[in-house]
Amino acid sequence: METCLKTLRFDPIAPLLSSDIVAIIYHTRRDLLHDRVAPASSLWRLPDVEKRLRNQQSNGAFKYPGNRPVTHPPHHYDMVETWKQFRYLVDQYAMTKRHAAAERAAEFLFSCQTPDGDFRGMIGNQYATYYTGAIMGLLIKAGYANDPRIEKGFRWLLSMRQLDGGWTVPLLTHKLSKEESARLFENKARPLEPIRSKHFSHNWTGMVLRAFAAHPKHRKSKAAKSAAMLLKTRFFKPDVYTSYKSPDYWVKFQFPFWWNHLVAAMDSISRIAIPADDPDVRAALDWFIEHQQPDGLWKLNDDKRKKNAQHAGAEEMRYWISLAICRILSRYKSRKHS
Repeated sequence: METCLKTLRFDPIAPLLSSDIVAIIYHTRRDLLHDRVAPASSLWRLPDVEKRLRNQQSNGAFKYPGNRPVTHPPHHYDMVETWKQFRYLVDQYAMTKRHAAAERAAEFLFSCQTPDGDFRGMIGNQYATYYTGAIMGLLIKAGYANDPRIEKGFRWLLSMRQLDGGWTVPLLTHKLSKEESARLFENKARPLEPIRSKHFSHNWTGMVLRAFAAHPKHRKSKAAKSAAMLLKTRFFKPDVYTSYKSPDYWVKFQFPFWWNHLVAAMDSISRIAIPADDPDVRAALDWFIEHQQPDGLWKLNDDKRKKNAQHAGAEEMRYWISLAICRILSRYKSRKHS
């Protein structure tokens, strides 16, 4: 059956294949054309991978650039940089624990997991539901789906849901002054429990959902489907919390995924298999189809009030975002078949 790729006005495959980016060409051939390709380990020797691995330390963490102010916990900056680099290794170069450096990085991240199951240290000693889910999503892709530490993480995430079935950052459910927030971030303060009656956040639910979407069992769970159904209802709407509240964030894209946006959310929703005839999913698919550029790719920022930010790597990132959109479209049957 035809996929939504067939409904695009411009061919995205040709520009992806002519990009001169080895990893882009590899993933395009493997995931979109379904060609027989070399093992993913063929990407692990690329110059960009070797360059990134030069900053890995003996404990598996990646060295944070620049000065490191005093903070809590002591591993905060190493955790931030390891999360940042691990995204590239896993999502661009398909690296798994079969590579010694990826295994060391994974074990460092697991060392930041508490006995309860969450990954602690991104926002002091406070619960970071969103980073726990996003980090778990990468670890699952890296080959840890059956690791008991991942299962412990899922139990913790399920225990931290709001009453509506989604997630937020527990800290945000409390009204805190700037001074109180600073104290909670900088000291080993006891983590605040969420006020469960508060509304879920689509930004942070989107990041949590990456763990469920990546897992072959948990993506089929009732909890995953329920959260995906909540997430899609918020497309193009402002978040209910002040952090990343503007609806413009839905169409500000980056890859590898960090914050929630339409491509990242639909990547998870398509893996969880919310069908194309769902009105919200249909609206997202139509947005992708309508906003494709004549060169076959997509812009990183659809805010018409501003010019696209031109930063180092922006043009290459367009190829990665376009590949991600094509993967989403390829998971869905075209309109005439849906």
